[in-house]
Amino acid sequence: MSRRVPRRAAASAGAPACTVSVCRGCCCGTPKIPGVDHAGQLARLKQALAAVSRVRATECLDACEHGNVIVVQPSSEGRAAGGRPVWLGLVNDPDAIEDITAWVRAGGPGLAEPPGVLDLYVFTPSRRVREALPGGAGAE
Repeated sequence: MSRRVPRRAAASAGAPACTVSVCRGCCCGTPKIPGVDHAGQLARLKQALAAVSRVRATECLDACEHGNVIVVQPSSEGRAAGGRPVWLGLVNDPDAIEDITAWVRAGGPGLAEPPGVLDLYVFTPSRRVREALPGGAGAE
């Protein structure tokens, strides 16, 4: 007898998850933004999301005026539900990492509403930046 797996559990078991890209290029992740534990920020995201998401450090995302930049890309399921990449800038507060983690664990773009405080971090990169990024990290 086969046991029916709830849709959410089935999706998380095998479907591609959200991807969280953390800029660590030109300005983000450097002493240019003092008072932030950049290595600790990346380590906390990787540890907290290891079971539900891919977290990767990436080269400069060319949105230096918003450093530290994090882009949360939806899962396949989230994209099918209308989710699009969400660009978060000025992510320099340790509490923001907790809010991002909670949102991604709940499903991320297209599947879960982000905590309201994340609205303060959302920005839209220039079209030039969006078009230049490989791997679909651009906004649509």
